[in-house]
Amino acid sequence: MAGSSARSMRAISNILSILEKDLAGRYQLEVVDIYREPALAGVHDIVAVPTLIHEAPGLPRRVVGDLSEFDLVRSRLGI
Repeated sequence: MAGSSARSMRAISNILSILEKDLAGRYQLEVVDIYREPALAGVHDIVAVPTLIHEAPGLPRRVVGDLSEFDLVRSRLGI
C-alpha cells in the first residue's frame, strides 16, 4: 500500500471481501504502507502499488492493482 490512496484502500477492501468469503478465519493479512516503511519495498521487490504478495503455502505469488477482478485474484492466489 502507498499511503491512503483511493486505489490502495479499494485493494484492501477487495482482498478482505475475497478472503472473508472464501477463507473466513483461515487467513492472515498484513498491510504494509511503503511510505511509512520504504525499506520494505526493496526487501520485497515491490515496484508498483498496491501489490498483494501471497507468501504461503507454496511459492510467493504477486497481484498488482486494486484487486477488483475477483476471479483473477482468486486464480492467482490458488483459491
